[in-house]
Formats: sequence, C-alpha cells, structure tokens
Amino acid sequence: MDLQEFRAKQLLSRYDIAIPPGALATTPDEAEAAATRLDAKTLFVKAQLHAGDRFAAGGIHTVPSPAAAKAAAAELLGRKLKTSQTSADGQTVKSVLIEAGVTAKRELYLAMRIDARAGSILLTAGDGGTGIEQRLASGAQELDTLALGINGERNAGDIAAFARRVGIAGDSTQGFHDIVRQVHRAFIELDASLIEINPLVLTGKGEFIAVDAKLTLDDNAAFRHPDFAGWGEEQDPDRIELRAARHNINFVPMDGDIGCIVNGAGLGLATLDMIIAAGGAPANFMDIRTTAKSQDIAQGIALVLDNPKVKVLLINVFGGGMQPCDTIVDGLGIAFRAHKRELPVVLRITGNNEELARLRLANFKLSKTECSDMWQAVTRAVAIARGGK
Repeated sequence: MDLQEFRAKQLLSRYDIAIPPGALATTPDEAEAAATRLDAKTLFVKAQLHAGDRFAAGGIHTVPSPAAAKAAAAELLGRKLKTSQTSADGQTVKSVLIEAGVTAKRELYLAMRIDARAGSILLTAGDGGTGIEQRLASGAQELDTLALGINGERNAGDIAAFARRVGIAGDSTQGFHDIVRQVHRAFIELDASLIEINPLVLTGKGEFIAVDAKLTLDDNAAFRHPDFAGWGEEQDPDRIELRAARHNINFVPMDGDIGCIVNGAGLGLATLDMIIAAGGAPANFMDIRTTAKSQDIAQGIALVLDNPKVKVLLINVFGGGMQPCDTIVDGLGIAFRAHKRELPVVLRITGNNEELARLRLANFKLSKTECSDMWQAVTRAVAIARGGK
C-alpha cells in the first residue's frame, strides 16, 4: 500500500523523526484556517497523491500568507495532476497538506528499501531536493548505499563511515546516525518495502527534518497492522487496484486496448509479453487469485469492460485444482449479463473442468472465438483490436 505524504509523515513522527508543522485540508477554507494557525512566513501547499515528482507538475506551491494558501488550495483541489510517476490520466487532488517552511543548510536524499537479492535492507543516501530523479537518470548524480540487517541490527562504525561518504561530519554525525536508526526501526516495525525521505533537511541548528516522505507498506503484512485498515481506500476509494483487491484479483491498469483476463501472475505476465511481441497493447495486467469466486471474477471483468479504450477481451486460463476453468467462465457470463457493453471475446482455456467450461460458455450469447494455444489467441486478439474480424 502506497501512502500519501501526510500519512507517511504521521507514521514517521511516531519514531521521533522530525517533520514540519502542518495540517491536512480538503477545502480552500480549511487550507486558509490551517495556514493561519501555523503563523509562518513561508507556507507550502502540497497536493496529496500516490506519486512523487509533484513540484515539476505544479503540485507544490510556495505561498506567503493564509489568503495565498487558500487560493493555491482552490487551484489544486479537484484538479487532475499528471507527474512523471502517475499514469497518463494523472490523479485527482482530493486533499492538500499545508506546512510551515523550513530553512535548509543542506538537503539530503535518504531511503530504505528491500534488497531481495542480498536479503537485506538497503540504505541509500546522497544530495537530495527537487529534480533528483532527473539528475540520477542523466548520470549527473550518484547515491551511496549501505546494507543493513533485517532484524534491527546495525553497525555504528559502518554508519559513521557511510555518513562521511555522503558528506556528513562533525556535530551532524550523531544526528545522522539517529535518523538512520529511527528510519531503520520504522522500516522493520511497519513492515515497509520503501521509506523515502526527500528532502531530508539539515537545518542550521543541526536538526534533521523530513520535509517530504514516501512510504510503501507490504500488503501481505496488513494483518499485523489493523489500525491501518482502510487507509488506501480512505485516500482514493475509486482506485481501481483497490477495487480489484477487494475481489481477490491483482490488477494493474495499462494504456492499451486489449483487456486481459488471466489467472496466475506468471501466466499474466507471459500474456502481456506475447501481446507486445505480436504488436498489440494490453489494457491491463490481471491475476485472478485462487481464492476468487465467480462473483469476484465478474467484478474484475467489469473493471475491464468499464475501460472505454478496450476493444477486445483476451481470456487466457489454465485451470488448476483451486481455480477450475468453469469458475472463470461463470464469472465471464455474470459480467456480460450485468454490463451493458458488448465486446468480442477471444479465449484460450485449458486444464481442470475445461469441458464443463465450454458447456457453460455455450449458454452465453457472446461474440467469441476459441483458440487452441496462447499465441493463436494473442494474435487473434491483436488483429481484432486493429480493426480486423
């Protein structure tokens, strides 16, 4: 689960990580009231999204007064903001974070993420601030890394040497060690897969403050954090991935026109690769979990049918013991009966209960083509998407 900035900061502050004074606002009047309470010479009005690189897209405004904060909030709220990290459609701004400005002596980038290959937590740090993505992509800047343990263990000497490598010395060394220790503890206890602070500001008083933060929690560990339940939907209740997850389906929207209905993550990825190899463009990734029932599958297919770009449905099913072919075909029939839209369907079904699935399929009045193998099904769907029959 990706958290918006204000939630990420709320969690980090539990671990004694300093954050700027601020408040969330969902209306221009709330923004003005929050700015008045802050009583700061410089204020920031920050669009809350599940994506970074907001500054370049006009999602962060620096303002001098509560009245200007109200005007900036009015401009941002309800707006579709598109950044380098959103989809092509962008995300709707539903709330803004009003914060007091912080005077920086230096701006750093600090992040922790899982290094699956090494089986460790990887600490990354270096110069931070606006435009870091572009600097890293162009090779104008590099970041330093240090592997940390996954059970809370740290080597003070290694961290001190790492601090020197990223230019932290003197009185700031202990503060840097403390922030690394605090972020490391937060990473483990929150079951995070990413904590990114940029910028981590070093003030003239030697204090480290997390001015911006991104935090991703491992959904597989959600049962250990019942107090986080509903956060994803609270921030974006219409987010398609969340709607799919409620019905035991892993779903990622894409920009193509071939809707993919597939069971199994590996088969789903292989299907996407084959569509691209055949010159087509997938509209989504789908992995129907083994726990999904026919009604769940119908809800997942409805998400694909709701996409106006989709020209054809490609059904690629390998029925196993826990997810037989007929369950998925039943979901297909339910979806088409409930949905007003009709689309051509290309199927490749094989495995457990495939003959029963064909009998049930015969009862649905669908424009369908069944193919004997994956490549034949993929090329047929690509041809239909291009305007063929």
